[in-house]
Amino acid sequence: MYQDASRWGITLQTYIQLTMLEQHTKPMISPVRMMERSIHSAKYIFVENLYRSGKMPEVDYVVLSEWFEWIQKNTDVSVDLIGKIWMGTGRARLWEYLQAIHQLYEEWLIKHTLFKVSCPVLVIGADHDMQKMIEKYEENRDQILNPFNMQQHL
Repeated sequence: MYQDASRWGITLQTYIQLTMLEQHTKPMISPVRMMERSIHSAKYIFVENLYRSGKMPEVDYVVLSEWFEWIQKNTDVSVDLIGKIWMGTGRARLWEYLQAIHQLYEEWLIKHTLFKVSCPVLVIGADHDMQKMIEKYEENRDQILNPFNMQQHL
């Protein structure tokens, strides 16, 4: 895909959308389901990045978008909380790709200018050592494990 994104982007993103749909809809075996990525981030970040960068033809983008919209209307793929753990851009130079991905996350989850966010968003900076990250997790544990108690976007 990285050698020829224009050719393989639709194939990879279709497969990712399918596997994310499976993850969202499989029966719950515990009270909390945590996912590194979701069907939402696949569409709003990675598909969007391929399209904006000119590596995904408009026809492929439209097909994936229409499938995504159909899934949202016909299947419960909702999430209760989105956690954004990020490293500040001031710490190190980011590749152009990572900057584009970061910008899309900012537009979607922080500025709310890209797509609608339908659940609370918890943002934790990850530019700390492991001990501090554990402390940050503990500080936010209730919101992470029970997002219904969150009154507003953080």
